[in-house]
Amino acid sequence: MINSIVTHPGGAHKDEFLACAVLLSKDSLPIYRREPNEVDLADETIAVLDVGGEHDPERSNFDHHQFPRDMEPTCALSLVLQHLGLYEDAREFCSWLEVAEWFDCRGPNDTAEWLGVDREIMGKLNSPLDITLLQSFGKQTEHHPGEPIWEVMRMIGTDLVGYLTSLRSRLDFVAQHCEVWTMKEGDGGWKVLFLPYTESSPEEASGVLGWHVKALGLEDQVLALVYPDSRGEGYGMRRFNDDQRLDFSQLEEEADIRFAHARGFIAKTSSTEVERLKTLVLKAYRA
Repeated sequence: MINSIVTHPGGAHKDEFLACAVLLSKDSLPIYRREPNEVDLADETIAVLDVGGEHDPERSNFDHHQFPRDMEPTCALSLVLQHLGLYEDAREFCSWLEVAEWFDCRGPNDTAEWLGVDREIMGKLNSPLDITLLQSFGKQTEHHPGEPIWEVMRMIGTDLVGYLTSLRSRLDFVAQHCEVWTMKEGDGGWKVLFLPYTESSPEEASGVLGWHVKALGLEDQVLALVYPDSRGEGYGMRRFNDDQRLDFSQLEEEADIRFAHARGFIAKTSSTEVERLKTLVLKAYRA
């Protein structure tokens, strides 16, 4: 049982901010931003994050700065996720995590080179959300339940942990119920991933359809996803990987189309008949 969190003072970074947030999703913990002492490091009820020079999960110590210089990028958030058994799923399904690890361990120059972009691009990825949250976290030496920053951190951690822990059940559901439609055969053939409506469908099941396509190894063949519309009866249809061969704006005159985005990447239909759905997707196709 962890009773409090200690992390380093001074400038705040994304890795310890998110590591704290993940732990807050489990318990209502105060956060102290100071250098840890020997008592802190020895006390398993105090989580010491991103400081202290020790990685010892049994004593709730999660620092990475003592790791070898050439070790694969691993930050405090990585260590906490590993401890909670969430790291592998996070690396697979949260594409931002590896970038955060690189940025924290290698800095902006090496990260930019690794990503294959100019150094200046790294600064353009920041927004007032990143800047304000981290600066506000760094300005205070303590954070407690009920305070705005603490509550936002807990919200972020709860959302992240909830996403990861529910992901597997949604993927299992999709794998059990999805169908793959082959729209054309031969070299010019392409496919659609279809999730039919069921009363037992978990919330946001459609959000993992792209991951299921990749699990099937059909990224180069599936052009569209068709799934129950979360806003009403009928189905949503959208491009997979924004494939330009489908333009759903071509369906806007169809009587059973409730909405077709002018950019062509998504449409909503009141129709529930499979053959009609297939017809609509075919009409959206442009060679």
